[in-house]
Amino acid sequence: MVNGLTINLFDFQEDTVVKLLDFTTDSNSKQTIVIKAPTGSGKTIILIGFADEYLNKVNSNTAFIWLCPGKGDLEEQSRKKMGEVAPYRKTQNLFDALQKGFVAESTTFINWELVTKRGNTAIRESEWKNLFDRIADAHRKGIDFIVIIDEEHSNNTAKAKKIIDAFSAKNIIRVSATAIQNNRYEFYEIDEMDVIDQGLITKALYVNEGIADNVEITDDYDYLLDIADKKRKAIAKRYVEVLDGKRIIRPLVLIQFPNGQPETILAVERKLESMGYTYDNGMVSKWMSEDKKDLPDNLSENDATPVFLLMKQAISTGWDCPRAKILVKLREGMSEQFEIQTIGRIRRMPEAKHYDDDLLDFCFVFTFDEKYKTGLLANMDKAYETRRLFLKEKCKTFTLEKQLRDLEANGLGEREVLYKIYDAFVAKYHLGSDKKNNKQILMGHGYVFGDEVLGQALHGQFVRTDMVAESKSYFVTRKRVDTHKHGMQLLHSVDSIKTAIGMPTAKVKTILERLFRKGGNSRKKLLALETAEFYAFVINNAPILKEDFRSVTSVMEQQTSFSVAPKTMIFRIPEQDFFKYDPGVKEEIEYLNNAYHDYTSGFATSLIRSTCEMLFEQYCERKDDIEWVYKNGDTGQQYFSIVYKDGLKHQWLFYADYIVMKKDGTVWVIETKGGEAKGKDKNIDRQIENKFDAFKNYAADRNLRWGFVRDKDNRLYINNTEYVKQMSDENWKPIESEF
Repeated sequence: MVNGLTINLFDFQEDTVVKLLDFTTDSNSKQTIVIKAPTGSGKTIILIGFADEYLNKVNSNTAFIWLCPGKGDLEEQSRKKMGEVAPYRKTQNLFDALQKGFVAESTTFINWELVTKRGNTAIRESEWKNLFDRIADAHRKGIDFIVIIDEEHSNNTAKAKKIIDAFSAKNIIRVSATAIQNNRYEFYEIDEMDVIDQGLITKALYVNEGIADNVEITDDYDYLLDIADKKRKAIAKRYVEVLDGKRIIRPLVLIQFPNGQPETILAVERKLESMGYTYDNGMVSKWMSEDKKDLPDNLSENDATPVFLLMKQAISTGWDCPRAKILVKLREGMSEQFEIQTIGRIRRMPEAKHYDDDLLDFCFVFTFDEKYKTGLLANMDKAYETRRLFLKEKCKTFTLEKQLRDLEANGLGEREVLYKIYDAFVAKYHLGSDKKNNKQILMGHGYVFGDEVLGQALHGQFVRTDMVAESKSYFVTRKRVDTHKHGMQLLHSVDSIKTAIGMPTAKVKTILERLFRKGGNSRKKLLALETAEFYAFVINNAPILKEDFRSVTSVMEQQTSFSVAPKTMIFRIPEQDFFKYDPGVKEEIEYLNNAYHDYTSGFATSLIRSTCEMLFEQYCERKDDIEWVYKNGDTGQQYFSIVYKDGLKHQWLFYADYIVMKKDGTVWVIETKGGEAKGKDKNIDRQIENKFDAFKNYAADRNLRWGFVRDKDNRLYINNTEYVKQMSDENWKPIESEF
């Protein structure tokens, strides 16, 4: 136990308190401290213990500011917890602070949404001003601030930064289950295994236990709820046996819905009712932002009545219910992502101990969500941060004409597009008039046929949360096509395909039907699939279809023959902009030639830039004839753009990577592309030839210098004559000879 600490802590919690004290008392430590604390590790207790010890032993003339995300009333939960374990410490909320100010030895718990959410009127303009006045009053009294940012991933906004900066805190402590190490900050990670060893969280997570490979299902919810309820009953029975009737622990099943989809919620409610679980008998509760139903005050207590809780993503942060043992995550085939915090909701042990029984010491997830792994990776792999930079004075007067698409330019009509796609399939796969033979040929090239929608179900036992993202263990799921139930999934697939050719969903669906579905009088028909087969074909093959459709658009188009000319307007370099920054950069150096103040090599590492971009920025920094270099954005009206046409005559925007001003006043516009490595082409842009020609025409009309730049063997080559893929061609010249 930390000397003098009156709060009982586990060893790893004590170690974290000691580490925080070391960071906050060492004059050589950085201001911001990041703590990565697995969900269930007791971060609230740790932070209370730290605050208590700091006030006791370091500096009592300190006020703590505890910032919490708004969902789940986490600030009130945290304040209540401090009142329980350290009742002698003064606590207050935002409105107390606005009335009475900030005082030494106090902790002020603030809900982020009260002060940062757009349109929130909980804090009026006068109170907003008063907040900063109260902070200033405390500073005049010599009070130090330490700011704690709970669930720090939720508060990355400019408004949040303004508030944090106003406190001029001695230290800022950021805590999250998904925190990322950053060289600008002190960093400490609580090992998930230490939390497991103390019995605070389950020994392991089991995903899709009992689901077999090639399982045939009708509805996700129907199948998953049956298997989840069977598991819930087994757990409940085992608790009765282990606890011998001395205590009641009623395991809770969380049912997580994607956003929207009220029809799915209704279907689940009907399914639960058929199983004997209703709102009326108290077995079901609902917790959604727009709809909270039959939520008992003791929902989180071990003996609470509800055994099913309907919820959405919003509940994933700041909610503690240790009896939750099972998660059913439903999908709708969209981009809903699975969050690490959601897993954490079911990993807590209800009595903060293990029972040496796998049924009770494990937690269980049942889902057919194919975005599960993607969502986890997205949460864990975002290793960069974002910084705002300001434009140098000498760049503020620069202008250049940019092009914008004319939205009235519709490109080829539906019939012409159909013909082009038909011809492309015939040419690529050597298809003919025999539709049965065409089907066999397409099968040989990876297309899937049948009347079942195929999916994937992750399965396996995982001790550490991050192991889930590394898993390659999947089962196949099969659903017999139901045109009513799968209508939405078909449209999602069509929506994915349409992005390749830039046409409305309805027209793309019609083209697909004329090419592949039985019926109609289209002469351009490659297959004659029955309705159910057609649904399954589009849904199962959406990625391949998207690529084949995209190949049609990459055909070279005459870039000078615009039926409707692109619009133009004046481009100015943004006076401030946000850039991705790599906090792990080594031997960081300032790039003095960049258009923005404080731009360094940390903005141009392999985490953020391609090899060619990195080499180009390094090259520009070495040259003494360059006045400034501007890195253009990838999309958005504030950036420099040129219009090009694809093979279907649709207009698209192309954002050249760099604008360079030479000291002699010459302006260069540069586009970087993947080069060659080990004799292989690294370029992945199918529209490269169309963009090249559009770029060439744009530069010629405005007497600009320009070029496409690619890398080979760590050297840069430039081409502004005729595009050829092979970099051995004479059109690719060493950049030093031209630029």
